Amino acid sequence: MRIYKKFKESNKVTLFNGDCRELLKRLPDESVDLVVTSPPYCMGKAYENPHDDLETFKKQHQDIFNDLYRVVKPGGSICWQIGYHVSNKCVVPLDYIVYDIFTSMSEELDNPLILRNRIVWTFGHGLNSTARFSGRHEMILWFTKGTQTIFNLDEVRIPQKYPGKRSYKGPNKGQLSGNPIGKNPSDVWDIPNVKANHIEKTIHPCQFPVTIPQRLIKALTNKNGLVLDPFMGSGTTGVAALVEGRRFVGSEIQKSYFDISVGRIKDAAEGKAKVREDKPVAEPNPNATVAKLPDEFRKIREIDDEKKVHRKEASYSETN
Repeated sequence: MRIYKKFKESNKVTLFNGDCRELLKRLPDESVDLVVTSPPYCMGKAYENPHDDLETFKKQHQDIFNDLYRVVKPGGSICWQIGYHVSNKCVVPLDYIVYDIFTSMSEELDNPLILRNRIVWTFGHGLNSTARFSGRHEMILWFTKGTQTIFNLDEVRIPQKYPGKRSYKGPNKGQLSGNPIGKNPSDVWDIPNVKANHIEKTIHPCQFPVTIPQRLIKALTNKNGLVLDPFMGSGTTGVAALVEGRRFVGSEIQKSYFDISVGRIKDAAEGKAKVREDKPVAEPNPNATVAKLPDEFRKIREIDDEKKVHRKEASYSETN
């Protein structure tokens, strides 16, 4: 698969090694279906300027907003995965700042950004603090540019904790109460973060798991849609886009991380991406009656799984 440096609508993958502001200016108006990214938190990480602070964070977002808004299609989505800025023992929730900038800068436009979900990404492991409760979650802000147009819930349903549960009253008493394909994953996502022994781990110190952009891409775009990540890092969003049969455009200013992105995205195009399966972290007691998969659900899931396999095989064949 060829990776292009200059963007064209027909490109499967376009990767830019440089400042995202330069890439955004080169993208056509209303060309992007979905933005998924996690920007620098301005906390002195190895890939950041040690002098960056909260004001730097605000200015960076204000500087890119107009072009970011311009390139997203009406009805398209912007998903911003963000955590906390910690300085002098003070914790600042960065999603508040992003929300304020994105909504205030778009409120007078034809299609103002609308916050659809504030998703909590929770994970079981991380740095342990002795001065406060250890942080075990970050946020994902999902905005749409005006009216929402795409939400493929059936593509991202997850297994119920008790699939055998039945209605205990009303006209459906005694009938299975859930959806045979699975349940809505809700706005709290329990997904392991990427640590040293994680199958997806690279040298990037703040890498998020493929499952996060993968779930967003499946829910908020259709096949062959264009996904943008202006702060590409190790290329996780690009991997998810290729695995799910979407086009991808991304930028990364650090050459070492850019090179990692190229390798991972090429592997994804060849069907060799290292991805942790999107499955619950903790399993319920399998011997409990309500935890057992009913035969009615099993048959429908088998059909649905076959459909997903065929779609994935078709995506890989088109990529190659």
